[in-house]
Amino acid sequence: MADDRDDSTDGPATRTLSEADSRRLVADAGVVVSDWATASDPDAAAEVAVAMGLPVVAKLCGDSIAHKTERGLVRLSLASGADVHAAATDLLAAATADDGPVELLVSTMLRGNRELIAGMVRDPQFGPCVMLGVGGVLAEAVADVAFRLAPLDDLDAGDLMDDLGTQALLGPFRGEPAVDRDALAGTLCALGALAADPRIVSVDLNPLIVVDGVAVAVDALVEVLDDRADA
Repeated sequence: MADDRDDSTDGPATRTLSEADSRRLVADAGVVVSDWATASDPDAAAEVAVAMGLPVVAKLCGDSIAHKTERGLVRLSLASGADVHAAATDLLAAATADDGPVELLVSTMLRGNRELIAGMVRDPQFGPCVMLGVGGVLAEAVADVAFRLAPLDDLDAGDLMDDLGTQALLGPFRGEPAVDRDALAGTLCALGALAADPRIVSVDLNPLIVVDGVAVAVDALVEVLDDRADA
């Protein structure tokens, strides 16, 4: 997904919401997301991490920070308050003037053997579509992605799941239960419902980690029309 841009040849200007604002938007719509909180400084980050339950992930968060991993702005498997404090200090020090206002995002560290990706895109020909695919280390190898026109009902969401070629990943897997299809259908329908808002250009949930059968979004990125361009 692109960062802020304003190119008249490509259509209206858009901007990317911070991960915190993206998480709020998709969670309010019905997407299952990992537990999380924001903090303004390392002391607060350590405090919310301990209250949330360790281990956690810490990220630098802001409207101008869309590609955190590429910039090294994500810290994984932080197992103590001291670890969180140190990571938060490093993350804030890595912020640049171009990043604008930033904050720290702390989230539970989830682990699972399966990852999915999901999202909403607006196709120039077909209009808004909901996407579901295989994520994680298998994503590039299997290139297994399916689409349905938005909005979706539960039947459409079930058909979308059935369109994936790697159905074995949705069943019982390495001692883990099958994917909760009802819960995943709820997330897919929520993505379809977000398409009703013309201000939302795209939604990217990458990855959805399957934990005890439930596909949980551990990252969210929402692209919207940039109403600031009209100000």
